[in-house]
Amino acid sequence: MPPEPGEGTAIVVRLDDLLHARRMTLTELAERIGITLANLSILKTGKAKAIRFSTLEAICRELDCQPGDLLGYEREDTGREETRREA
Repeated sequence: MPPEPGEGTAIVVRLDDLLHARRMTLTELAERIGITLANLSILKTGKAKAIRFSTLEAICRELDCQPGDLLGYEREDTGREETRREA
């Protein structure tokens, strides 16, 4: 069952870290993969709701990385589990 919104789960986008490690700007990456700077910025800030596999493939190709280098999953402890145990 998918988590409820605000339940403390997040897909983390590590595009900033990868760009910094490769000494590449967001603008340069956008030009290389043929995506608008605005759309790439939405991805970078973690505000994107989805990513096309073709875009993911292009980013990985240009940054010489794996999808797992770009995306991660983190779960914040919201205390909800403790509330369940106490009830």
